Amino acid sequence: AVIFGGCSPEYGVSLQSAAAVIKHMDREKYEPFPIGITRDGDWFYYAGEADRITDDSWRRGGACIPVAVSLNRREKSILLWGEDGRISPVKIDAAFPVLHGKNGEDGTVQGLFELAGIPVAGCGVLASALCMDKDRAHRMAKEAGVRVPQSCAYGRNMDSEAVVRQARMIGYPLFVKPVRAGSSYGITKVRDERELPAAIQLAFSYDETIIIEECISGFEVGCAVLGAEELTVGEVDEIELAEGFFDFTEKYNLKTSVIHVPARISGELAERVKATAKVIYRALDCRGFARVDMFLTEREEIVFNEVNTIPGFTDHSRYPNMMKAAGISFGEVITRILEEAK
Repeated sequence: AVIFGGCSPEYGVSLQSAAAVIKHMDREKYEPFPIGITRDGDWFYYAGEADRITDDSWRRGGACIPVAVSLNRREKSILLWGEDGRISPVKIDAAFPVLHGKNGEDGTVQGLFELAGIPVAGCGVLASALCMDKDRAHRMAKEAGVRVPQSCAYGRNMDSEAVVRQARMIGYPLFVKPVRAGSSYGITKVRDERELPAAIQLAFSYDETIIIEECISGFEVGCAVLGAEELTVGEVDEIELAEGFFDFTEKYNLKTSVIHVPARISGELAERVKATAKVIYRALDCRGFARVDMFLTEREEIVFNEVNTIPGFTDHSRYPNMMKAAGISFGEVITRILEEAK
């Protein structure tokens, strides 16, 4: 089952990723069973062409059948509702959630399939929840010996004066982020104190908790990690920014930024980055696959940024391109992810 869509601001990104996953799946080994979740949370088996997922026309044309996950662990099945009201179970070997952000990447869907006894491709409940939470992910990475940005998290009942004081201690510029959101939604780079209230208000529109975080001087690098016990790491990539930060527009349109694969760093430094990515991946209990994002300072210090447990999976996305640079095709990546499902 390839799960796409979902109740998340990243609904549209999920459509692009899922269509690419379906197209690159080895049909001699696997039969995709696409399940689309609407923005309102309705679940459907989608029997049409993958291209109609991409342009979000999958709900039109009568190719959808309402479905639910059977919680009978012995069945390991999806239940289809026929027009005559009859329910037909379809046995599923594994579920591959291709859902970005809340209600999909945060452990909620993973928990549903684990309850149903259906193996899940990718990270489980704990890793998904931890990696989605920027504050707790940073704490775990720091505990594992990795440098993290100075930061502080706040709820809606925060003391505004204390937040201002903390921001002054961290120093400007700094970032204000929702603790649990993806694709840079709700993130503001704050250059001075006057911009702080609006940035906080925006972050709270995406989550109940926000984080104020040090701006690391340097550039961002990423590592595509694949596996559970034995880990494969793709070539390190590098984000070159003309200005600002790697926000939603830049991530999916690259208007002023360039992604270099492999990164323009020495071989020795690339190996250090890969080794750090493995430490973070294991510290956060990741399995299957994930993309570990870090910063490199001018002094070649490695600083943890975040982990995406379900990174973008389009032909132009960072994860498959890092693996491609390491000699692993998109199709092989999908096969290996499915083989690790448990």
